[in-house]
Amino acid sequence: MAKIAESADVDERATVGEGTSVWHLAQVREDAVVGPGCNIGRGAYVGPGVRIGANCKLQNYSLVYEPAVLEDGVFIGPAVVLTNDLYPRAINPDGSLKSAHDWDAVGVTVREGASIGARAVCIAPVTVGRWATVAAGSVVTQDVPDFALVAGVPARRIRWVGRAGVPLVAAGDGSWTCPATGELYSESDGVLRPSAEE
Repeated sequence: MAKIAESADVDERATVGEGTSVWHLAQVREDAVVGPGCNIGRGAYVGPGVRIGANCKLQNYSLVYEPAVLEDGVFIGPAVVLTNDLYPRAINPDGSLKSAHDWDAVGVTVREGASIGARAVCIAPVTVGRWATVAAGSVVTQDVPDFALVAGVPARRIRWVGRAGVPLVAAGDGSWTCPATGELYSESDGVLRPSAEE
């Protein structure tokens, strides 16, 4: 059974998985799907139709706008923003107020195990790869490769990280090692893969 704080606003058309907690002042909009075992922090926003996998964490005041997709095990830090509008405007060229029918929403995709640090902004329609890490305060304007650590404005890859989130150590000949787990990785043509997947 999900645990939903009294002050949270969870639309009756939303689906919230077993064991998920939705904390104070969080909002989960219509047709959103939140998987089992998730934690939706205080003041977080989950837009209409957003898809969130199992065991994800959305920290306080994160904003996940539709049609974002978060795969299993994703971490969204405090005050992160996942945008959904390529050309934002409040009004149309004729001066009339834009409505939901006046634009096509585009979403951010965050792959399995990836983490997005506090106050980072991901500009849709980017994809953050598996087990990648976006450093706090970064602005992501292009896709992030699997296992990449990106930082800056705009964000650029500065290191590789393993599944534990720890920066990898070069072992020579395109090989990398995780100092936390000992897991081995191989780099080829700018792509990193766990050696066990080869």
